[in-house]
Amino acid sequence: MSDRGPLSSLTGNGNWFEDFTVGQKMRHARGATVDEVENNFISKQVMNTAQAHWNEHYLQGGPLGTGRVVFGLITASITIGLTSQDTAENALAEVGLDHLRFRAPVHHGDTLYAFTEVLAVEPASDRDDAGLVTFKHWGVTHDDRVVFEGERTVLIKRRSHWEAR
Repeated sequence: MSDRGPLSSLTGNGNWFEDFTVGQKMRHARGATVDEVENNFISKQVMNTAQAHWNEHYLQGGPLGTGRVVFGLITASITIGLTSQDTAENALAEVGLDHLRFRAPVHHGDTLYAFTEVLAVEPASDRDDAGLVTFKHWGVTHDDRVVFEGERTVLIKRRSHWEAR
C-alpha cells in the first residue's frame, strides 16, 4: 500500500476537491450500451407505464424512431454513472441534481458516452474537510446525438484533510 491512508488509497489521485477548476472539461473513458434489460426492468419496477417504454410497436413510424424508447432516468443514471470514476470517487455526498434535459430518444442498442464540464468550485460552508463542485454532464450516443444533459453538485473531500501524510 502507498503512503496514502487505507481509504484514500482506493481512489484515484486527480479527483480531490482541489483538483477541479471552473471550465475544466472531461471526456470519460468508458461507454455503455443500453440493452432491453435496463429499460424493461426499471420501467416496470417503477411503474412507468408510458407505452413508448413497454410496447415495441407503439412508435412504429413515429417521430421518436422505431422501437421502445429508453426511460429517461435510465439514460440519466447511466450517463452520471459513466462520470463517477472521474467526478465522485472522493465524494462524501450527492447534494443536488438540477436542470435535467432529455434532448433525443435512446433506443435499445444505443451506446452512451459521457462528457463533463466543471461549472463551480466552492468551499463547503459547514465543513473545512470538503468542498462543493458543480458539474454539467452530457450523455452522447455512439452516433454523436446529445441525449441527456444535467447539472450535479457533489460534496468532495479535500486532499489536504483526507490524504495521509
